[in-house]
Order: sequence, then C-alpha cells, then structure tokens
Amino acid sequence: MDTIHIQQATGPKTADLDVEIVERKGIGHPDSICDGVMEDVSRALSRAYRDRAGMVLHHNCDKALLVAGQVELRWGGGRVLEPMRLIMGDRATTTWNGQGIDVQAIAIDTARQWIRTHLRHVDPDEHVRYQVELKPGSAALAAQYRREGVRTANDTSAVVGCAPATETERLVFEAERYLNSPGFKARFPETGEDVKVMGVRETRKLHLTIAVPLLDRALHSEDEYFTRIEELRDATLAHLQSRLEQIDELTLGVNVLDRRGEGLTGIYASVLGVSAESADSGEVGRGNRVNGLISFCRPGGGEAVAGKNPVGHMGKIYSVLADRLAGRLVGGVPGLEEVTLWLSSEIGRPIDQPRVAFALVHLAPGAMLADVAAAAEAMIASELAQLPAYCRDVAADVHTVV
Repeated sequence: MDTIHIQQATGPKTADLDVEIVERKGIGHPDSICDGVMEDVSRALSRAYRDRAGMVLHHNCDKALLVAGQVELRWGGGRVLEPMRLIMGDRATTTWNGQGIDVQAIAIDTARQWIRTHLRHVDPDEHVRYQVELKPGSAALAAQYRREGVRTANDTSAVVGCAPATETERLVFEAERYLNSPGFKARFPETGEDVKVMGVRETRKLHLTIAVPLLDRALHSEDEYFTRIEELRDATLAHLQSRLEQIDELTLGVNVLDRRGEGLTGIYASVLGVSAESADSGEVGRGNRVNGLISFCRPGGGEAVAGKNPVGHMGKIYSVLADRLAGRLVGGVPGLEEVTLWLSSEIGRPIDQPRVAFALVHLAPGAMLADVAAAAEAMIASELAQLPAYCRDVAADVHTVV
C-alpha cells in the first residue's frame, strides 16, 4: 500500500537512553476515575444502541470533569463536608425511530457502578453528585453511523503506538498494580486507591516516587502513620526487587511531601482514599495512555481515548490499534527490536484506509531494512483490512482501553 511507510531509526532505543521518565496514575487518581467512568459509559451506550437499533449509534462521551469536594480529616476518622461532583458530557444519540433513549440514566447508573466496583471507600450515592451534559450530535456525523458498509472516519486525527515496553515502564506499571492489588489491600487495608508512581531512570539506577493515601479512620497518631508508610515501602521494594533485569539499583520514595511534627496537615491522610475528596479535580485525557502509562521519552498523541465512539472515532480506534500493532510487529517480524508506529486518519475516509501509516523501526544487529520492510508492511495492511471486526472487539471491551 502506498500509504504505508517503513523507515529505519537512528540513535538509541528508548531503553538505551541515559535518562527515562515514566508515570502511571492508579485507578483512584481523579484523571483515571474520569477515564474509567466515561469508557464504561461509552460501552453502556453501545450496548443500549445495539439492543435498540442493532448498531452502535453516534456518541462521543469523552468529556468529563471530576470536581473535588471537601473533607475534614481527623485521627480515627473524618467526614465528608461537600461531595465530589462528576460532570459527564459531549454527544450522544437520544432517540431512535421516534422513541427516546434515556442517556442520562445510563450515564449515572454506569458511573455509580464503576465507583462501587473500583473505589472501596467511596459511596456513589452519598459522596458524589452527578451532572450529565450529553447532547445530540450534528446530523452529518450522526448519519455516518446509519450507513451500511465500512464506516468512515468521523475525525481527522493522528496517534502513535510504541513497543516493546522498557524495564522502566514495566516496573512503574507493576508498582501501581501491586499497590492496588487485592493481596496488598488485604495486608495494608488502610491504603486508598489513589496511587501514583513516577519513575526516573538514570543509566541503570531507577528511582520511583510513589504517592499513596492512608485512611484517617485507621490512624490514631503520627507515629502510627510513619510506621505503616515504612512497612509498605519495604514490602513494595521487596516485591519489585525480584523483578529487576538490567536495573542495578532501585530506590523508592513514598509520600515524600510528609513532614513529621505537623500532625494531619503534614501527612497524606484521606477520608475516602482518593484525592478528589478535597485536593485534586480530574479530567478525561490527562491520565494514562492506552498502554497504561505516560512515557515522557516516547512520542505521544493528543487524543483522549476514553469514552470515544468505538466504531467510528479514529482517535480511539487507531490509538488502540497502533499500540497493539507495534507489539505485534516486534514479536512477529524477525529483526525488529523497537517500533514506533504512527497512524493518521482523515475525516470521511473509510476507517480501514488511513491517510498514512508510518513505522519507525530499530533493527537488531546485522538486520537490514530490506529484510523486514515487506513483512512489516504486510502485517500492517492485514491488520487494517480487519479493522471493522477490530472495532467490534473494542466496543465489546476485548481490547482494554483504560
């Protein structure tokens, strides 16, 4: 295909850079909450549309703002003074064949269920207020979802995917997953879900800065807090040490803003286990990319993936595809060590015909571009040809987005 380009990269691979910076926001981070809720809202709407119309109708619910509330911290247990407010918005089809579709009820019920499932200490009825601003979209865009055949792109956008994951990326991802795992929560039940991990690798030394709140109801003194922080730090370090490969030295800083002698104002204590209770608001698109990370040393796209239409919005479809396809290229084409893959759509073009697909590849020692280009191009073309079925899998959550 003329639209597919393969070029050899020069310079070091990401894992060979002198410095690498990677971040992951946990499930309870305000941005992650917005992403998770709105992605589930899109899935719920897609199911409702298929049940009513036999197809996924026009919607893009990729705008959300979680407005922080107010709490009063106390040793032994504080209280919520003002609930959080979740504003959910953008476009959604509200009628089919003259019959209304209760988009507001679907959005609120879905948000409550997401919170109930993922945030142990947040009551979705008492601690959150909901405001739904999902309005009907333009007639021109809505009409695209009623046409037969291969859908056309409803936006002009560009995305990028990269593979394989570096050791730094893997360890940052693993650190957050461990801190929010059932086993860790059983051992440290006083920890909240609003975990954030920032990793900075300098040559073969990696330092992780970790933030994790402790519930004030489980704390009765400052000393008790610092004892538990040290215990969970040691547990996390031991867990990650066993997973090191090329990293020679791993260090952790946990809740580094803490200051002894300042009581509850000097520690990261929480009533609900999420900073949105009083400290930070959240938005869709500011959190992790589709690979679960924010990798600052790699190219990044500008699309907010969560909540976008899974069968027509190329910012979502191509983001998921680029990430998965980069991994398939590295694993399936001998001679490829690292791949950065860009996909660019043009509004109105069939979704399986991007304006351009561009793979920048690092080759294994001794490999030549001529040895890998044909196989890489064939794999990209094959994946694009299967894109309509791929979209159905995205809509069904076969491919995880957040």
